[in-house]
Amino acid sequence: MECDAVGGWWVHLPRCAQCGHVGCCDSSPARHATAHFNATGHPVIASFEPGEDWFWDYRTDQVVEGEPLAPPDSHPAEQGVPGPAHRLPADWQSQLP
Repeated sequence: MECDAVGGWWVHLPRCAQCGHVGCCDSSPARHATAHFNATGHPVIASFEPGEDWFWDYRTDQVVEGEPLAPPDSHPAEQGVPGPAHRLPADWQSQLP
């Protein structure tokens, strides 16, 4: 939501396993998922990408086991990544952190 609010874009979307917040990943310019962890202390995120089922713990910087989250478990497959396509700058790869 933060990327949308400022007209930004993202590479991948993870979801907070505690509250469901969806933010952009650390490969994205704004790094909203990490900012959410820093603001709330919610340590575990899950992929919000279609077909992915990993969890990550910011405290240990490692993949961890996690329980399935309530639906939806991903953004729509047709949304694609990076995205949204209509806001990607032509040189988006050179803008990655």
